[in-house]
Amino acid sequence: MGDFRYAQYCPLARAAEVVGNRWSLLVLRELMLGPQRFGDLKRRLRGVSTSVLSERLLALEEYGVIAPDELPPPASVRVYRLTPHGEAFRPVLLELGRWGVRWLRPPDAGDHFELDWLRLALESFAAPGPTPARRFELRVGSARLRFEGGAHGFRYSRGEAPADLTIEASPPELLGLLTGLLPAAAAEARGVRFHGDAGALADLPRLFRFEFPSRAQPQGQGANP
Repeated sequence: MGDFRYAQYCPLARAAEVVGNRWSLLVLRELMLGPQRFGDLKRRLRGVSTSVLSERLLALEEYGVIAPDELPPPASVRVYRLTPHGEAFRPVLLELGRWGVRWLRPPDAGDHFELDWLRLALESFAAPGPTPARRFELRVGSARLRFEGGAHGFRYSRGEAPADLTIEASPPELLGLLTGLLPAAAAEARGVRFHGDAGALADLPRLFRFEFPSRAQPQGQGANP
């Protein structure tokens, strides 16, 4: 098992020992999206060294959270996947994302972004119950993400049915459109491109239930009015 311990007989302390090391949570984020090769993890987790990534994978494997596997032919490559213990962490990870959005700020220069990271975010903020029966496609560079609403509620699209509206944008503008906080005219002024039924844009935020509570203030400062 991992070498670090809080030496406290508390389940929260034990959980922090398992996932609290730097990069461990982000390794789990990647594997929530599907099995990954070591090289894929290294590429997507920019800034992690090979040795640290190896240590985190080994520790998570020893805790029984992840396991090595091999994809079937013709791939036949070694990957890491979540175990049932790892999958049990999914609702915790989604709730952490909901909590963390209150500190999400415009990206700094050089910040990395993968469009499929939004898969977990959108899942965590999906509105319960029926939603507008619209299909959307998001594009950031060459990456694409497709989802839809309807009587079933939010879900990722299956098949190749055309989207009602395709949006090409950078991550901050995508967030503004998903939440409904960025008007279409302002988005276009920032370089966002829309293809398809422009009327579908008004339905986009109705597929989600975003909440932005007041951020915690530094000590000595009052809360915003």
